[in-house]
Order: sequence, then C-alpha cells, then structure tokens
Amino acid sequence: MSDSREPTPSYAIRLDKAEFTFCAAHFITYAGDVCEPLHGHNYRVAVEAEGPLDENSYVLDFIATRDSLAAITRGLDHRMLLPTEHPLIRVEETTGPLGGAEMVVTFRDRRWVFPHSDCVLLPLANTTAELLARWIGEQLLAALAQRGEPTPARLVIEVDECDGQVGFCRLEGL
Repeated sequence: MSDSREPTPSYAIRLDKAEFTFCAAHFITYAGDVCEPLHGHNYRVAVEAEGPLDENSYVLDFIATRDSLAAITRGLDHRMLLPTEHPLIRVEETTGPLGGAEMVVTFRDRRWVFPHSDCVLLPLANTTAELLARWIGEQLLAALAQRGEPTPARLVIEVDECDGQVGFCRLEGL
C-alpha cells in the first residue's frame, strides 16, 4: 500500500558572501579565569533563515537581508571587540591625556587602553564566535524588523574566525 500524502515543503535562504567579512581584534577567557593574549581574526559571517513564504514567495528578501547584514559586519570591521558583561574583565571609558575618549580594559594585573572610537562594546560575557553569532543574529532580526521584513521561524548565524573554526547560534521559535 502506498502513502498518497503530499510532502510538506519547508523553505530557507542562505547568505554567505565575501562582503560579510570583517577584521577585528579581541581576547577571550577560558578555563574559568585564563585570559588569552590580544589577537585578531578575519571573521566571515553566514546566515540561514527558515520560515514560511510571504506574499512574494520569499522567506526573506535577499537584498534587504544582505544589506542589513553587511551594515552590521561593517560596524565591526577594524575594531576592538570588548565584552561588557564579563565577570572578570572591566571596561571603563575615561578621558585620555590628550583629551580624547579612551577605553581602559583590565583583567587582573593586565591593562589595555584603546581609543574609544576603535572599540565596539558588546553586551556579551565573552567575545567568542558563538556569542558573536548570537549578537549578530539579534542585530539582524532588529534591522530586518525595522525594514518591515517578516520574522523568520528560525535564524542560524555562523561566525568563522579562522577558515574552518566556526561558531553557530540558532535562534528558534521567533
């Protein structure tokens, strides 16, 4: 006996473009209280959105999604990524000796000073690829909503920090 049910389609789009690449510096902690040295990556971001088709037969408009994601990654490009919710890393804004705004970052006996304009303060506990993926996904959802785009049912964000070292965040039940 054959099953005569029709398959139920599901739809998704994926964007993985060179323009979603950004170069940034960071450091993370691991093993509870070890802080790695300051270093940088050439990050690459990709996104997949799943959901029903809208009146145009889109999950999301490619152009709106591309432009929104490119604006987010441009805002991270050539910046120092600083976590503001880490329990051991302190990030404070001060006025430097020449009068410019600076970010003073401390971890135990280590201290870094960066021009404020070179920093992106992220409401994260650590600047891992996984948490960067979540933050980028949240920013993308907000940008798409502002453009009047529908909310996808699921959004998967990938942040590749080193040609194959990829952190993912899946935002589901949106």
